[in-house]
Amino acid sequence: MGLLDGIAGQVLGKVMGDKGNMAQVAIEMFNQNGGLTGILDKFKDGGMAEQAASWVGKGENMPISAEQISGILGNSAIVEMAAKFGLDPDTLSSLIAEHLPTVVDKLTPDGKVSADSGNMLSTLLSILK
Repeated sequence: MGLLDGIAGQVLGKVMGDKGNMAQVAIEMFNQNGGLTGILDKFKDGGMAEQAASWVGKGENMPISAEQISGILGNSAIVEMAAKFGLDPDTLSSLIAEHLPTVVDKLTPDGKVSADSGNMLSTLLSILK
């Protein structure tokens, strides 16, 4: 699936400009962390279970800070991803903190993680339009 993600990322970048770059970052982050389930598990294991549950559930999404993102995903992973996409690590952490709750919310419209919840590309396109 890496080749498909790479092609999709290039298309998104050309079609959507800066928003396409954010979509590529999101795809990369989900791929590196085992998809939606892996991301949610990381946040649960990192003491952010209540926030993660709010993103999946049907209620309001709880916020998360850039510092919490760096703590959960790891500074080295943030630095590596930021370099790959030509972003400052602090900027990347802030962008992830801003958008991750919405992305998870959109991936789980029924309030639960399902087999269809992993359709990152179509979800990101709908969010970024």
